Amino acid sequence: MAQQPRFNWPCSSGIHDAAFAGLILSIASAWAQQPGLPTTKLNAGIHVIQAEVASTPGTRAQGLMQRKSMAQGAGMLFLFDEPAAHCMWMKNTLIPLSVAFVDERGQVVNIADMQPLDEATHCASRPVRYALEMNQGWFTRRGIGPGTYIDGIPTTRRAQ
Repeated sequence: MAQQPRFNWPCSSGIHDAAFAGLILSIASAWAQQPGLPTTKLNAGIHVIQAEVASTPGTRAQGLMQRKSMAQGAGMLFLFDEPAAHCMWMKNTLIPLSVAFVDERGQVVNIADMQPLDEATHCASRPVRYALEMNQGWFTRRGIGPGTYIDGIPTTRRAQ
């Protein structure tokens, strides 16, 4: 007796395979987006940023690895436990990024452009508590540079 198919979809087998492959790719892509990371709204002057927050060793290590794109106005905020001359790299990161190193007061210290898959390190020029990664050129196109304040960073106390 012939074995019955597990799913009886009313279309040809090739379409089944293509639909199933598309479903698997969608699931894998969503998984690579690190669902579940908290987000926060930041402001750099009039510019609004919707940032995912990487605050644990695991989420900081994963960062934006394996992502193929990032929406305009979206970014990733890295929260470090202690101020230091923290460094970033682009291992397994597929999109060009700019990183702003931000001190405890929320002030941008320096910005570095980083190329996809490049394992060179890009470091803060002095101790910082935060790094904000955005699509490459985002800061430059908006006139954001050293001295600019990023408002809304969790636990940041801006000096008056």
